Amino acid sequence: MNEQKHPPAEHSILPHEDTICMREPTTDTPEPRTPASPDAGRLPLLEPHRLDAGQRALYEEITGGPRADGPQLFALTDAEGRLNGPFNAMLFSPPLGGALQALGSAIRYRTGLPPRVRETAVLVVAAEWDSDFERYAHEPVGRAAGLTDAEIRALRTGGDPGLTDPFEHAAWSAVRALSGRADGLDDAWYASARAALGERTLFELSTLVGYYATLALQLRLFAVPAPPHLENPENPENPEDPET
Repeated sequence: MNEQKHPPAEHSILPHEDTICMREPTTDTPEPRTPASPDAGRLPLLEPHRLDAGQRALYEEITGGPRADGPQLFALTDAEGRLNGPFNAMLFSPPLGGALQALGSAIRYRTGLPPRVRETAVLVVAAEWDSDFERYAHEPVGRAAGLTDAEIRALRTGGDPGLTDPFEHAAWSAVRALSGRADGLDDAWYASARAALGERTLFELSTLVGYYATLALQLRLFAVPAPPHLENPENPENPEDPET
């Protein structure tokens, strides 16, 4: 008996319409509430009343924590309550942004670094990254901590501020090395830095360098400008801590 052959069934290139599953597009953050502008940088400034629960919790940590205490040169928020500087970007990833802001708060309030040493270190990082916003935020704080105008001018250009205190000079030198190429941190360098500063200070300074380098990178990535009315902060009216 001859076996009857049937032509193969034709199949559609596309799956049956019953099997097509349409996914709604998702975003990591709510739809931007305010368009990005040259004044704000590349990220939209998120409005407080439109934040989701995670963003709201982080917003309150920043605006209601120790950064909000006392008078400030660097306002944490603008007139509409939106976060300024590096803090707006943190809202786009609340879990990571929360950890980052907590690290900054710990560096500001919970290290053993003297204020002059801390602000000298921040300004070294600002010069290394050519970060206008970090200079805007921290040059007045440096003055309040006792840095002279001559020292700040030298730090602004990446120069030697001529610190005469041995501990301050050693800290400045260490931060310069930590901010540059890591291959310079050999055993001889470490032994000298540890003798001058101690292990705790080296840990705290290296953490500070990493934190402010991260902020400088994000400020550059998102093109966050320094406020134009304070581009020349030679004589600030209220040299209080900007709390970054």
